[in-house]
Parts: sequence; structure tokens; C-alpha cells
Amino acid sequence: MKNTELSFFKIWWLAIRPKTLPASIVPVIMGIAIAIKQDSFDLFLGLITIFCALMIQIGTNLVNDYSDFKKGRDDEHRIGPLRVTQAGLVSEKQIKNSIYFVLLLIIVSSIFLIYRGGIPIIIIGIFSLLAGYFYTGGPSPYGYLGFGDIFVLIFFGPVSLAGAYYIQTLSVNIPVIIAGFGPGLISVAILVVNNIRDYDNDKRTGKKTLVVRFGRNFGILEYLYSLIIAVIISLTLGLYDPIYLYSSISAFIIFLVFYPYKVLKTTKDGKTLNKLLSFTGKILIIYGLLFIIGLFINP
Repeated sequence: MKNTELSFFKIWWLAIRPKTLPASIVPVIMGIAIAIKQDSFDLFLGLITIFCALMIQIGTNLVNDYSDFKKGRDDEHRIGPLRVTQAGLVSEKQIKNSIYFVLLLIIVSSIFLIYRGGIPIIIIGIFSLLAGYFYTGGPSPYGYLGFGDIFVLIFFGPVSLAGAYYIQTLSVNIPVIIAGFGPGLISVAILVVNNIRDYDNDKRTGKKTLVVRFGRNFGILEYLYSLIIAVIISLTLGLYDPIYLYSSISAFIIFLVFYPYKVLKTTKDGKTLNKLLSFTGKILIIYGLLFIIGLFINP
């Protein structure tokens, strides 16, 4: 595909990596839904929370695009979705300016959340921004050292869900934190598909993800068990707190697990794995929707 065939919108749509965005949105909406169930909800704060989460994810994706290009991690041999800086679709100046613009949006919009939540929101915001940047940015990116899975589990799980809940209620409890690990684990599964797809390129360029360190079979098992443990969390959370009893219907994603597991076991084709990345994102969306439906059908 020639660069001239892509419109301005399409280029930046590729840059923000829309298939990754459910990881930031789903846990936040789940946290807000729990607050609504407990009769604590402010629509404006909810929308700002979703917006900030989206911008942090988009900013992280843009930093990743730029940093991987500068460090030579993305090249012509890469089989994943197009990276706009490496492909020459945007200049280094343009990608950096886009990062600064997204950061400005985060800072301005987060003022409302800080006014509401105080110091805890400042801490969450700072650590989220630092985690997003140092994932692939800085001199020793932890994403290149095999710690990306932990980051995804924590920040796209308990931090996002409990943080959104806290904004609404100014409180946090153990069930809310536990609930956050469900979407966090499915987001780990999304990352694992990405890392299995990029195994050869990452190994060649020195990006030591867990899949590179321990092999494809390890990654396949990590994918499978991440989804299974998310199902277990869904099934057991209702035993801890009755408000989540019907949310266990989100465990029905178990019927969607074995198809992608079979695909991972039988193919190394990049296009197929890109489709599986999208499929796993849909599993996360379904998990979140079923969880929320369960909350509200619970009398």
C-alpha cells in the first residue's frame, strides 16, 4: 500500500491502534457500573474518566510507535499492523507533537477528576502516565524486559476499575479490586497475542518479552490461563459479595476461549494473529457487558 493511498484520518486511526482501546474503556465502564448499582453516579465525571483513560491509552500507543521506531524495534520485517512512524506516514516531529497534544488533553481533563478525588487521583494519574511512557520509552523500557504483562494486568485491571469506582464513590473495597483483575487478565491475553505474533521480530531486535524469554508455548499457555482465571474470578466474586452474584454470567466467555487457543497452537500467520488480536478484544468487551448486565438484573 502506498502512503498516498491513506487519508489523514486513516493514518491517525492506525496510529492510535483502535483494537487496543477496549483494554482502557471496559474496566472503567465496569467500575462506573458498580458505582451506579450502589446509587452513586455523576455522568460528567463518568465521561471525563472514560475520556482520560482513552487518552492515556492513545498516548501510550503513540509513544510506543515513536519509541519502537527510534530504537529500531520496528522494521520492514514486522508482520503486525502498520506503524505510522516506521512507515514514513508521519514525521518524527508530527508524532511527537501528537504525543504532546494528547498529554495536554489528559492534563486539562484530569483537573476535574483531581478536584473530585484529590491526592489518590493525582497519584494514579502520575503513575499511569509514567507507566505508559516507560513501557517503550526511556533508556530501559520495561516492555522490552518482559514486565509489560504485569503493567497491563495492574493498570488495565484493578487500577482502572477501582479508580473509576473511586471517582464516583470516594471509596474502594476489596471486591472492587478483585473485580478489576478480570478485565486485566483478558488485557494480558491481548498483549500475549501481540507478543506471539511479533516473536521473530522481537527476538531479532532484542525485545525480551515473556514470549521471547520463555518461548511461544509459554505464551500460548499464558493466554489460555489468563482467560480461565478471569472466568474463575467472575464465578467466585459473587460468593464474596452478593452484589456480584449474577455478574458471574460473564464466565460464559469460557465458550470463546478454545477457538483462539486452537488458532495459537496451529498457526504463525501474521494476518490470522492480527484477527485473533481483534477477537480477544471482543472477548473483553463481551466479558464487560455480561458483567454489567449481571449487576443490573441482580435484584
